[in-house]
Amino acid sequence: MNAPAPAPPGVYVGTCGWNYRQWRTGFYRGVPQRAWLAHCGRRFTGLEIDSSFYRLPAADTLRRWAGQVPEDFGFALKGSRFITHRKRLRDPREPVAVLRDRARVLGPRLRAVLWQLPPGFGRDDARLQGFLSALAGWPEVGHVLEFRHPDWFCDVVAARLQAAGVGVCLSDAPDWPPWEVVTGPRVYCRLHGRPRLYASAYDDRALDAWAGRVRAWHARGLEVHVYFDNDAEGAAPGDALGLLARLGRDRGPVA
Repeated sequence: MNAPAPAPPGVYVGTCGWNYRQWRTGFYRGVPQRAWLAHCGRRFTGLEIDSSFYRLPAADTLRRWAGQVPEDFGFALKGSRFITHRKRLRDPREPVAVLRDRARVLGPRLRAVLWQLPPGFGRDDARLQGFLSALAGWPEVGHVLEFRHPDWFCDVVAARLQAAGVGVCLSDAPDWPPWEVVTGPRVYCRLHGRPRLYASAYDDRALDAWAGRVRAWHARGLEVHVYFDNDAEGAAPGDALGLLARLGRDRGPVA
């Protein structure tokens, strides 16, 4: 009997986190706080779990979150700052395994793990190789690195990521340089707002351009994640819905 064909790569569009009180009068108007995640699950196709960067979520919490979104919904989990910022990728094997074992309760809804490096952390090939070796022990999900120091932006680093099947996060922001390279089987974008970091909305022209890029990446057989982080003034959910509408996945108005 032939094995079933692999599922086609998905397109996951949403926001970086969802627990924002400043969205109460817009995106969450009339929605009780306990239902905010379920509301996002009906409107978006994915979400980035940002709180895991600061502390390890309880297994029961992750299990509850998974039960509030559709089966085809995708979560991206932000890796612990203990690994990326405090340890700066030193001795990663045990803490990566701890996060892996906790995150497994999300099941197939966990599509990617984002590892954000600090701006002051420049290229260190030995630490990168050790970290990639640790990630090899968590093969069930895709891993993505967000570099914020330009020393990493080189062919040698890209080749190592490609060999490991690890992606590069494309960050759109006024303060951090973007590295527009694709490695591994997925593209991961974090849109932080321009010209005001975390605040500026993306206009129609910008959303049209991002939609074109998403379609091109997906046509190449890549899994695509796009998460809006311009949450300070409530622009993120509207921008996510605007991008989804351009991709033919309109789930209704913002409010």
